[in-house]
Amino acid sequence: MSAFNFIHIIIGFIGLILLAVPFSNNYKIINYRYIFYGILSQLILAAILLKVPFIISFFELLGNGVTILQNATVEGASFVFGYPPSDSDSVYRSLLETFAFGVLPYIIVMSCVSAILWYWGVLPFIVNLISKACQKLFNIGGPVGLGAAANVFIGQVEAPLLIKPYVSKLSNKELLILMTAGMATVAGSVMVALISILEVQFASVNLIQHFLTASVLSVPAAIMYANIMIPSNEITDSSESSNTKVYNSTMDAITTGTAQGSNIAVSVGTILIAVIALVYIANSFLSLLGGYIGINLSIEMILGYLFAPITWLMGIPWNEAVIAGELLGLKTTLNEFVAYPALASLEDGVMSERSKLITFYSLCGFANFSSVGILISGIGAMAPERKDDLIKVSFKALVAATLASCMTGLVVGCFI
Repeated sequence: MSAFNFIHIIIGFIGLILLAVPFSNNYKIINYRYIFYGILSQLILAAILLKVPFIISFFELLGNGVTILQNATVEGASFVFGYPPSDSDSVYRSLLETFAFGVLPYIIVMSCVSAILWYWGVLPFIVNLISKACQKLFNIGGPVGLGAAANVFIGQVEAPLLIKPYVSKLSNKELLILMTAGMATVAGSVMVALISILEVQFASVNLIQHFLTASVLSVPAAIMYANIMIPSNEITDSSESSNTKVYNSTMDAITTGTAQGSNIAVSVGTILIAVIALVYIANSFLSLLGGYIGINLSIEMILGYLFAPITWLMGIPWNEAVIAGELLGLKTTLNEFVAYPALASLEDGVMSERSKLITFYSLCGFANFSSVGILISGIGAMAPERKDDLIKVSFKALVAATLASCMTGLVVGCFI
């Protein structure tokens, strides 16, 4: 690593932390020990998940598992939508390869598989390990530690369900942690769908390794940023939180997981229809305006320049920062299902492989405006009396989650 790159990274760490300070309720009482622990834990986890040989081999096995899941999804979808897998000339093949019939079914299948693994105790075991580590490092209670850690595998609304009896008792800082962790990570069900979009562009990369690494690294980052924005020592604790029962049987897990996956798939599809249409309308007006002043205006260009300084702090060279900023802006204002295809469609040579991978990590999260509404509605339904508090911390959560994903991108950039 050159001296310039080293200085760039140090400036990035300082800059991404300082960006959160103006959003703090009381910057004078920020516990800087939690900032140190947050960055250190990310660096250690990144080194383990990206460099340890047997961990890499494990991710390769998971990659094979994802391929099996994709093939299994094609089998199920082809039965429902009509084309036999062996019939390459069928008119239904192009239909299945579109987003609605070729990508969204992955969400349904993965949601079902995740629910089964949760009921069998596989995912709770891993989540409890992450939760206990976060509790020790950041002095947070068991319920919020469990809720935050669960976001690595399950959705941003499903994770708080694990601690539903305690949601009404959580402090505002703990609500902020819960929301930030939900938006700084990507659920397992969505990971497989995104892999199907990116696998051609990132053919030489183990995508499941990077998606899981991104979500794991972003949990301590999310807690760190929540501690900056609402510094507080209030703790809601209970040893019973880890025993919350979600499913009653394997069959219940299958049916409930499938239903949840269907809801997510429909929500993703309908939101995409609306937001892409709105972007087209906005770009049409901006194009007309740009024609009068002699500038080629678009939402993408504006977002690129707005977010470019942040992407530079992530370790991306300035000549590529505007492109990365455009993608980060698309993810924040729209969602990751718009941003990742845009990343996958970049022409060769526009960004270096290192910059693409850093950008990949910064996009790995649900931090966008629609997610804010989803979280307020979802968590608010569990504790209606806390809805005003959820609204109060929601913008902080959006900013914190975005910065957490950017910090994860910066950390990973230290190892590639």
